[in-house]
Amino acid sequence: MSATHPFRDRLQALLADADVRIDGDRDWDMQVHDPHLPARLVAGGSLKLGESYMDGWWDARSLDGLLFHLLDARIEERAPSPADIKDALRARLFNLQAGRRSYEVGKRHYDLGNDLYRAMLGKRLVYSCGYWRQADDLDHAQEAKLDLICRKLGLREGMRVLDIGCGWGEALKFAAERYGVSGVGITISREQAVFARDLCAGLPVEIRVQDYREVDERFDRVLSVGMFEHVGFRNYRRFFEVARRCLGDDGLFLLHCIGNNRSVTHTDPWIAKYIFPNSMLPSAAQIAAATEGLFVTEDWHNFGADYDRTLQAWRANIEPAWDTLPAHYDERFRRMWRYYLAASMASFRARRIQLWQLVLSPRGVPGGYIAPR
Repeated sequence: MSATHPFRDRLQALLADADVRIDGDRDWDMQVHDPHLPARLVAGGSLKLGESYMDGWWDARSLDGLLFHLLDARIEERAPSPADIKDALRARLFNLQAGRRSYEVGKRHYDLGNDLYRAMLGKRLVYSCGYWRQADDLDHAQEAKLDLICRKLGLREGMRVLDIGCGWGEALKFAAERYGVSGVGITISREQAVFARDLCAGLPVEIRVQDYREVDERFDRVLSVGMFEHVGFRNYRRFFEVARRCLGDDGLFLLHCIGNNRSVTHTDPWIAKYIFPNSMLPSAAQIAAATEGLFVTEDWHNFGADYDRTLQAWRANIEPAWDTLPAHYDERFRRMWRYYLAASMASFRARRIQLWQLVLSPRGVPGGYIAPR
């Protein structure tokens, strides 16, 4: 008997609990290409699952289907990764989202290349969940999301708006053109800033490469879309303190972020190593604690199921575009990106993570807040 057989038996037993078979004939079954895969996965957990896929050691006809089965069965809770333990300790010892570390995700992820994101994200470079209630394609879903944000904030002509983590500038452009506002957008990505300045040329919009902690000026409204996932649990209170000091008593703050069902201090080790360094998803409890005494929670809207559909649309855009992109997006990068999108789909489909939009007011809206949907 070869040394890999005990590991194969153990792996198959784990997978069976998720209704996944090794070399089975269903779309979500794992097709093994390297006999050493079972030993690698049993010893390495979720980090090695992603890395071995990047290395071509296994495939599945439906990658998101396989990962959904694993997440829905919570297999990772019975196969903890050594890297997960290491990351948890590191997060407790260091503030991973302060100083130079706060710019790392900008350099390693958002500065990968605007060509990649143009190919994936559609008409608007909006790298966050679309709103599909009445939309039938990605572009309409993103436009509906941007308009929903503007309506929730009650934007009116002449207002001044701060966008914390403005990305490629689409939200501020939309708000300035449709609602007549002026604004400031801040990002830690130089590539995004260059693009956003060109996108918003001719509009009363200023784009800065700046850490959110440095902002200290008054705005009528504040929004933050898809940035809070990079703030870190040690900095949640500071983040909301910055938003509060930038608002008058009659202002509103909209936070759009991915949320976790439980409180953690770090992210999945594969995601941290290859996609979003030093990131983590907040829980409802962590957000509530960080906003206590600073804001009144006027509205908490969950449309996390829409993210699965958004990610599928991104995948449908990027897959036929790979051969038109530069050669440095090589086969290993493509497999990494494919795994990232599929794992994200699976996480939302299993309802393991959520998409929240919160509307917060400093002192409570007189007479109550009516939430648009």
